[in-house]
Order: sequence, then C-alpha cells, then structure tokens
Amino acid sequence: MNSDSDLQIAGDILEVPHLLQPPREHPATVAEFVGLARSLAADRPRWEPLVRYDASSRWYHRLLTAPGYEVWLLSWVPGQGSGLHDHGRSCGVLTVLDGVLTERTGRGVRTLTTGAERVFAPGYAHEVVNDTLEPAVSLHVYHPGLTEMPMHPAAPHCEARTEPRTLTA
Repeated sequence: MNSDSDLQIAGDILEVPHLLQPPREHPATVAEFVGLARSLAADRPRWEPLVRYDASSRWYHRLLTAPGYEVWLLSWVPGQGSGLHDHGRSCGVLTVLDGVLTERTGRGVRTLTTGAERVFAPGYAHEVVNDTLEPAVSLHVYHPGLTEMPMHPAAPHCEARTEPRTLTA
C-alpha cells in the first residue's frame, strides 16, 4: 500500500503561484452568488435603514448592480405575495432577512424563516407570500440581471392559501 499523501504527489499548490486562480472582483459561480447573498444579509446596517413597508404593494429597492448581476431588497407586509412567476433567463438566490415567507411551487409548499436561502435556475416558477401577521424582508440576487418576470396562471397548489396564523391568549 502506498502511503504518499496528496501533497507529496501533487506538491503544495501555494508553491506554484501560476496555478492559483486570481481573486474575482464579481461572483461567477452559484457558490459565489450564495456567498454574496450571505455577506449582504449579514451586513444589516447596509440594508436595514433602506427598508420601507407599503400596504398597497410590495416594496422593492435595487441594492446593488454589477456586471452580470443585480441584488434587490424587498419587503412584504402580511398578505402580500408575488403571484406565480418565473425569472426568465435569470437564475437567482432568495434569502429571507427578517420574518417568515411561504414559497409555493409545483412540488409543494415550503416555509422560509429568517436566514433561509433558495437557489433557483432559469424558468423556476414559484409564488412567494407573507402568510404571517408580521412583515418580512428578503434579498434577491439575479444572474444575469432580471429583465423579465413572466407571470403564470394560478395553479391549484397556489390557490389553496393557508390562513394567517392567529394569536391565542
């Protein structure tokens, strides 16, 4: 049995600088976009003062735009939802910053609590709703930047809304 380690076989990559990837200025992989979303989510002083709540429609603000992607901040008061939609040719990362959101897809219903992340590919159809009695805030990263958001006819899984939670004494 050979006891050579990977380091003995390949050598120390740090000793071969020409093999190292230069740091990227902007994210380019799914993992890097998730990392961007996590970094922005953790930077509460950057986004929290910008949040507004609008009872008549969902509030949104473009937080960041860069080559090939953009980041949006959205707020959701109780009862507000997106309707069933996809994001055209864009893929994305949705992160709940505050509160609880409900995501409905053809596969079922998922509760997204603070810190929850969803990664989706182009054409992924879903509906996002605030079914609670408290407001919610979410962060959305789109690559490439969002140019369309086609709406879909309501499907049976999206019509069966859950009732908002009620407070008990």
